[in-house]
Amino acid sequence: MTITAVLCIRNEAAFLLDWLAWHRAMGVTDFVVVSNECTDGSDAMLDRLAALGWLEHIRNAPPYGKGGVQFSGLKLAAKADAVRRADWLVTLDIDEFANVHVAGRTLPALIDALPEATAITLTWRNFGNAGVIAYEDRPVPLQFIHAAPRILRWPWRAAMFKTLYRNDRTYRNLGIHRPRNPVAARLADARWFDGSGRALGPEMATGRVFSDYRQNQHALVQLNHYPLGAVESYVLKSDRGRGVHAKDTLGLDYWIERNLNIEEDRTALPLWDRAAPIRDALARDPVLADLHARAVDWRKNRFAALLLKDRFRDLYGRLMMAAPSRPVPEQTADLLISRALKGAADPRETS
Repeated sequence: MTITAVLCIRNEAAFLLDWLAWHRAMGVTDFVVVSNECTDGSDAMLDRLAALGWLEHIRNAPPYGKGGVQFSGLKLAAKADAVRRADWLVTLDIDEFANVHVAGRTLPALIDALPEATAITLTWRNFGNAGVIAYEDRPVPLQFIHAAPRILRWPWRAAMFKTLYRNDRTYRNLGIHRPRNPVAARLADARWFDGSGRALGPEMATGRVFSDYRQNQHALVQLNHYPLGAVESYVLKSDRGRGVHAKDTLGLDYWIERNLNIEEDRTALPLWDRAAPIRDALARDPVLADLHARAVDWRKNRFAALLLKDRFRDLYGRLMMAAPSRPVPEQTADLLISRALKGAADPRETS
């Protein structure tokens, strides 16, 4: 079984080796990585990894078109041999780590546990900042262990997912959260299951991007999502910009919606024991080791430079002042959901 993961990055070389080691240990056989105008050495690191046979590296240069940088990158990735010939596909981000709970704890084990599935939703479990200020060169899943509640009614974005799906030509295009552009004649054979193993209705095969936030979605698999990281890392993330909504800046609003640290979740920690030998092997390559060290230094130097600018200095100060977030009361969540459903009828209104 071949599983290809597609990743788009910009200025995230310091996290790349950990992420690759993690997902190789999770059973990903092939990687296609798209880089977007990197200045931290990501391009050079990806070139070296490609030379070592680890992945296929694709450079994505502007202009990006109306779909933005990430969609243009996915269009390029779709042409890669590792995508075309894969048995299964998944599109992930550098701050997402698959966390399988079935016996064996790998993506192939998950697929075996749901033999009828042609698509499996990997629903986010969002991990908060939990007071971590300084960026540290250490695997992200080991640093952040406090997350939002498994059932969180608002914001609905917390229940968004990525999709592990069979590459059976039901869908023509890669997508950020789910495969896109289905072949109508093949949809009758699509079988979607959620992260708790529940069969989903046929409507799921055509467009939805978030799971049922009223139910636990993580009995079999969760996608550990670390959208904030350390305070210093979040400032750099704001500088990098968003891959999809390029005109939206990352500020305190994004932080508040995601800085929930209500429940401790250590389920990912044992998985690093499998990833660590792979990561150590990568570090033994002197070129990769040097590029990684340079990327770590780049992040520290870039943060220092950003604090000389009003926008980023103000953001850092506000983040340091902000208290941890709390879930909205259930009554408030119900009100917001009802208003959102009515607003969705107006194409001018989106949440």
